[in-house]
Amino acid sequence: MRIKLPHAPYIARKVGLDLYNCGFVSFNGGIEPTINLIKDILEDDINKEKALEEKVKQVLEQNENEMDFMQVDRKNMFWLIKKRLAKDFGVILTYEDRYNHIAHEILELLWKKNFIDYKVSENRVKNIIYNAIKDYINSYEEIEDIVVDKLENYKRKLIPGTEEYDLVFEKLYEEELRKKGMI
Repeated sequence: MRIKLPHAPYIARKVGLDLYNCGFVSFNGGIEPTINLIKDILEDDINKEKALEEKVKQVLEQNENEMDFMQVDRKNMFWLIKKRLAKDFGVILTYEDRYNHIAHEILELLWKKNFIDYKVSENRVKNIIYNAIKDYINSYEEIEDIVVDKLENYKRKLIPGTEEYDLVFEKLYEEELRKKGMI
């Protein structure tokens, strides 16, 4: 699954908590600054992909006439262009490789900025970060389904897409994350 911008704070908190609870990582400046740095790294990665997709859309629009003439499938062409431009934007398209890269980047920056210390192998700490990201992603759809079910059985009917719906969704989503120990 692709990480979306609203998920970055939740994933960052999960990574921070998992590092805190693992028993072999110590925090030099507290957990909150660490979580904020992780969130920034995640948001930067998400924004790189957004910039890539904007460029792909721009290329598609510039070549709209040729694509119509040649009857090219727009989705396939989008993917091919995205694949070709990904390296220029520093985006890794395979999710497992991408999450591994992000985990390494998080670990490296946390250590270089002296946010954390550890006395085990770097790989072991990186695996904590990677697994936290994967656990969140694997739980996301399950949690979202639970929240949607709760909203459908809510006392008053909320209309999806409204500000009130979004606020209640967010509140219930965070509640479910707390129940699962993710925040």
